[in-house]
Amino acid sequence: MIGRIRGTLIAKIPPEVLVDVNGVGYEIQLPMTSFYQLPNVGDEAIIYTHFVVREDAQLLFGFSDTSERALFRELIKANGVGPKLACTILSGMSAQDFVHCVLNEDITNLVKLPGVGKKTAERLVVELKDKLEKLSKADANFDAGAAPTMVDIKKPLLHGAAHAKDEALSALLALGYKPAQAEKVIKQVYKEDMTSEQVIRESLKSMV
Repeated sequence: MIGRIRGTLIAKIPPEVLVDVNGVGYEIQLPMTSFYQLPNVGDEAIIYTHFVVREDAQLLFGFSDTSERALFRELIKANGVGPKLACTILSGMSAQDFVHCVLNEDITNLVKLPGVGKKTAERLVVELKDKLEKLSKADANFDAGAAPTMVDIKKPLLHGAAHAKDEALSALLALGYKPAQAEKVIKQVYKEDMTSEQVIRESLKSMV
């Protein structure tokens, strides 16, 4: 199991990054909530990881802290939820907000996430409620009674309308959104001089 990566961040193409560790490059996919917290390209990054081995691939999923990774691990234990859908869920809302939705049986907000229909949302509530109650008691980062918070964007990615829109579109498609839906929401939220991270964040926010 690869549980933690520490190295130089050499590429950021949301929702993936490439981290150099002593000459070995690790490709890691992150939920956008964790992606927002990454340092600039060229800086040292510490990413907590979950290693997935499949017949056709070996994949690394990364997180900014162990709390989000713990939630990811609970999500992929749920019936019908794989690593990609778990990343999409954690990109569409913060880990704290997801815990809040499950504990309060907020199906309305859960079904706004791509790949989460009503049956899946109901199943998530049934299967995860007890587990997340225990997790929230053990981890102060999952204060289910707190008001939802959004992650601040501290580091820009690419500048320029074309770059920002193209990178945002690629990220949304990778997260499971349909092309027409992604293009429409990007057009709605884009404002002059926005970075790609800002476009992605505002797009995800508007769809949840």
